[in-house]
Amino acid sequence: MKSINPYLPVLKSFSLLFILFGLSACSLLTTKRSRNIQYMESLSLDIYKKRFNKKSEPVWLFIHGGNWNSGNKNQYNLMGRNMAAKGMVAVIIDYTLSPEANYKQMAFESAKSVAWVKNNIKKYGGDPDRIFVSGHSAGGHLASLISTDNGYFDSLGMPNPIKGTILIDAAGLNMYGYLQKEKPGKGDSYAHTFGLQETVWKDASPLFHLNRSTPPMMLLIGEETYPSIVASTEDFKVGLKKFAPETPIIVQRNKKHIPMVLQFFNPFNKQIRRIGNFIDNTEGRSISSSSSTIEAK
Repeated sequence: MKSINPYLPVLKSFSLLFILFGLSACSLLTTKRSRNIQYMESLSLDIYKKRFNKKSEPVWLFIHGGNWNSGNKNQYNLMGRNMAAKGMVAVIIDYTLSPEANYKQMAFESAKSVAWVKNNIKKYGGDPDRIFVSGHSAGGHLASLISTDNGYFDSLGMPNPIKGTILIDAAGLNMYGYLQKEKPGKGDSYAHTFGLQETVWKDASPLFHLNRSTPPMMLLIGEETYPSIVASTEDFKVGLKKFAPETPIIVQRNKKHIPMVLQFFNPFNKQIRRIGNFIDNTEGRSISSSSSTIEAK
């Protein structure tokens, strides 16, 4: 019987990272990272922009995933640089994780980071009137929640400044439907984040906050992602039919959940260009005038 090298998976992972680092070398050279800028007490964000660029660029603010209880902004350095190299000012934030915070505090902190960007991004070369939020997994939930529920910005005394929303394999778009089936008990990780009351689950679900003032959206979903994300996205699509039936929904063939965000570590990934096109074509439009459903590899 042929023996298998136990270090092969590790070697493959290091090889992939080496290749991605090599591909991103140009982004590293052409972009600048401003680290650990405080937007709230004990919470910070990183800003990525092109070096020596005098032109005002649209802002792409990214909220990381991690099941609401893990992850941090430092994991997405290459992603931030790759987006900046394509003509955006990229902002990647940290937020308080569960069980120290529930979804409402996380969403408030996310909205607070957007408010900070609105008031401060001009000095970093970003256009405060062109702020687009994005997120993967749990971060997609938070990005969509602050885009659809204006209560978070109302509490900050400002109108919602988000011009568009890009969701990358977003979780929790219908948290109400998911938790009804899961029935979390006391002490469950979801109970820490979303509580045990169905009225709270509904309030936590972007699906139930969709309205005609919601910013235009673009959804990317992996064909082989988790069934819960597929089901939640399908519910969200039904909700969008009332307000934005032509919202671009890109199904990426053969893509699982984690590769949906890892692809952005490759500076030549075509989804970066798609996001750039969405931003360019979205400015000034409402949710009711979005594009179409697309299927992609």
